[in-house]
Amino acid sequence: MSEQALQALIEATRATLEKIAADYAPAVFASSMAAEDMVLTDLILRGKLQEKIGIFTLETGRLHKETLGMLDRIRETYGYDVTPYRPEPAAVEQYVAQNGLNAFYDSVEMRKECCRIRKIEPLNRALAGNKSWITGQRRAQSVTRAALDVQEDDPAHGMAKFNPLADWSEEDVWQYIRDNQVPYNPLHDQGYPSIGCEPCTRAIDPGEDVRAGRWWWENPDSKECGLHVVDGKLIRIKSQTAPA
Repeated sequence: MSEQALQALIEATRATLEKIAADYAPAVFASSMAAEDMVLTDLILRGKLQEKIGIFTLETGRLHKETLGMLDRIRETYGYDVTPYRPEPAAVEQYVAQNGLNAFYDSVEMRKECCRIRKIEPLNRALAGNKSWITGQRRAQSVTRAALDVQEDDPAHGMAKFNPLADWSEEDVWQYIRDNQVPYNPLHDQGYPSIGCEPCTRAIDPGEDVRAGRWWWENPDSKECGLHVVDGKLIRIKSQTAPA
């Protein structure tokens, strides 16, 4: 993409974030602190939108130390503390006691139950009381996200959902990071384009899909944790026109 085209994409994303802050606040941004989420973090904080758009992360208890280290890097760079939401200890303890620490390898059902406890339940708490939420999802990430829209209706949580980077390519993300000296997870330099919990993420080989390292033992069309899925279906029931 040319520099001019990327700049137009950046301006469109800024406009989306400003529209969210003006018309859909209070809003929250669910950040995994991966590369695309750091682009949105940079745009939100440099745009001084944090009073209307809060930033949180799902601290599952199984994240890489490099990912946890991003909390400090964000604080040092922007003077902002990302809010961590953690799973309920009793639910984690019960799952481990009944099934074993790494039962998510045994079946898709066991993996999704682990995701429910460590990610979906904390997400519901993080979203409570807000008018909209934001993700760093992009169409180019996987087959499960090919139909992604910038603005969607999320009936599961009763609010609007925004994917401001839906149109961005991997190249766009990294060009923005380089141009603006945005801090990023060092695992990206070790072959991890997509980063989740440590036991469920591996580095990928050249030419593999960017999300091939997520739940690599499963079929590609099941590779969603449930944050964007309800009853087995992606939460994209009603798309809306992207804000101008």
